[in-house]
Amino acid sequence: MATWSRFQKIAIISLGAVGGGFAYYQINSTRSDKKFDVQNSWTTNFTPSVKWDKNWDHREPASLVKPIRSDKPEEENRYNEQLEKSKSKAVRHLFLIRHGQYNVDGVTDKERTLTELGRQQADLTGQRLACLDIKWDLLVRSTMTRAQETAKIIAQHLDKNIEVKDCQLIEEGAPIPPEPPVGHWRPEPRQFFQDGARIEAAFRRYFHRAPPEQTQDSYTLLVCHANVIRFFVCKALQFPPEGWLRIALNHGSITWISILPSGNVVLRTLGETGHMAPKYISSRNNPT
Repeated sequence: MATWSRFQKIAIISLGAVGGGFAYYQINSTRSDKKFDVQNSWTTNFTPSVKWDKNWDHREPASLVKPIRSDKPEEENRYNEQLEKSKSKAVRHLFLIRHGQYNVDGVTDKERTLTELGRQQADLTGQRLACLDIKWDLLVRSTMTRAQETAKIIAQHLDKNIEVKDCQLIEEGAPIPPEPPVGHWRPEPRQFFQDGARIEAAFRRYFHRAPPEQTQDSYTLLVCHANVIRFFVCKALQFPPEGWLRIALNHGSITWISILPSGNVVLRTLGETGHMAPKYISSRNNPT
């Protein structure tokens, strides 16, 4: 029995390690005809530390309809009808594309054009988006030169009738002081104050559930910048926004976020560059 007891301890330790510390296994008996009782550690007295804010986009139907003011049947009917009319019915798909590699030696924005590698990256990303066989509703471009060039190359692979808009709100910037701080990158506090408000406004403009009158899923492309995309991802998933700099994104990468009618948000891909051969992948802006 001493040998079996030792084996039992080893089994418990081993199975716990396989579960990554997320599950523990309890062996009720040393007899082979007994089943193992398996439990997950989080099922015991689990309370989420942070709950999902259902009204994060201020479009939760219950927040848009006047509450019931009396117990009259017609008042309840009125409330239920308006509640139903306020519900979203479609999914909003947002594809966030980082620009290609560009010349960092440029003094002005106009001089910070794509490198030859950056143009190849944009072309490969355009081919990848075309392969998805999606009917794109809108292409939004940052007004910075590297994003404009990237978007124009991508657009060559898409439907010629796609609506195109330029947006200054999604220009590159410093959204919020990162945590943990980065020693080699310390913008002035006023830069966070200025850029943060702008990028936050961009988030409110593009990240929300579909309006009730929208009956078909929509697909929007946003060609912009790494800092903006990383901040958007944290905000959309209701992660601490200060963690945006913990995410790395390659040039020409694709990040796909879906906003469901319920207001729930799904991150489908983050910084995807699997459509590029290794020789085309880069993340830093190397000089030409």
